[in-house]
Amino acid sequence: MTVRLMLKRPSAFVPLAMSGLALLTIAVALTVQGVQRQPDEGAAAHIWQLLMAGQLPVIVFFAVRWIPKSPRQGLAVLGLQLLLVLCAMAPVFLLGL
Repeated sequence: MTVRLMLKRPSAFVPLAMSGLALLTIAVALTVQGVQRQPDEGAAAHIWQLLMAGQLPVIVFFAVRWIPKSPRQGLAVLGLQLLLVLCAMAPVFLLGL
């Protein structure tokens, strides 16, 4: 199985989509509100947290299901998933949101 075929599996592309949505949520919140401190977490923070936490079980399922069957391709997709998770986390840590 190739990486391209593996990325068509829901357990492979759903975490990628969730990380992308989390990053988009941060980008929209920064565009609308700026980088000012909020007295309480807003809806964007809660959406980001739900997206980031919600993808963890899917990533674990993907790893358990596909790495034993296709280790090279599975690790490539898992690396891509983890890279996008880090990209979605970076603005939060770098801007101290």
